[in-house]
Amino acid sequence: MKLHILGCYAATPRTMSNPTSQVLEIKNHLFLIDCGEGTQVQLRKHKIKFSRISHIFISHLHGDHFFGLPGLISTFRLLGREKELHIYGPEGIKEAITLMLKLGKSWTNYPLIFHELTKNSSERIFEDDKVFIDTIPLDHRIYTNGFLFREKQGERKLNIEAVKKYPIDQAYYRKIKTGENAVLEDGQIIRNEELTFDPPRPWSYAYCSDTAFKPELVSKLKGIRVMYHEATFLDSESHLAKATRHATARQAATIARDAGVETLILGHFSTRYKEISAFAEEAESIFPGVLLADDGKQFVF
Repeated sequence: MKLHILGCYAATPRTMSNPTSQVLEIKNHLFLIDCGEGTQVQLRKHKIKFSRISHIFISHLHGDHFFGLPGLISTFRLLGREKELHIYGPEGIKEAITLMLKLGKSWTNYPLIFHELTKNSSERIFEDDKVFIDTIPLDHRIYTNGFLFREKQGERKLNIEAVKKYPIDQAYYRKIKTGENAVLEDGQIIRNEELTFDPPRPWSYAYCSDTAFKPELVSKLKGIRVMYHEATFLDSESHLAKATRHATARQAATIARDAGVETLILGHFSTRYKEISAFAEEAESIFPGVLLADDGKQFVF
């Protein structure tokens, strides 16, 4: 699993930072998560192929999370895209995007499929044979979701040395890898645990976009391996976090600790701060080993 941070700062623009956007590579999928201004330039800069993006997830309709989307959709058209593009986001995103395309007379020449979200409870919005994706309802000034990406459990690995101790035809290896016991011609049953190794533990990634401190997240995030959580403010500005429905670094770390996540990545830093190291210092008093997002940074797990 690999996470590309294209932008991770809050709304006010600066010459040296970008608003929120990131790309998650998981099980040969390339998922674009949020699409603030400048996203397509960042994709080019970091050599991420436009053609590999088929699913875009928008957390909410604040400009620093989706104003880059109309331009990206239009660029796909200019590049001659033919395959469909799926966009998951709050109700209203279809109207916002299609109005701009209509006024600019730039309808796509490829299928543009919107999946508008309205539920205030978690729901499954994508699933194939490799991964599934659920929403994470958040608490912001407008309707907002995070997204939970999970790999499906892989096949068990054959213990060839153990298998060769028995007269097992190779034709049955496939069934053994799916967890079945082996049955020999004389009726003897060889338990699967003796013939296989456990598969690698699946990766999971929780993207918690703009949100106030929400302890209810803990039950949804129990045991998640990697969590990105907004930390717009430091604790010294907790009054601003409360007023704007954002979180502090300390609050994000509290969610990570209580949920038992393995790795916490902080992002969405207010541009009022000249540097971001203080976010890690504050969070590490609650949760050790905090990672900080930054534009252009990659995390490989």
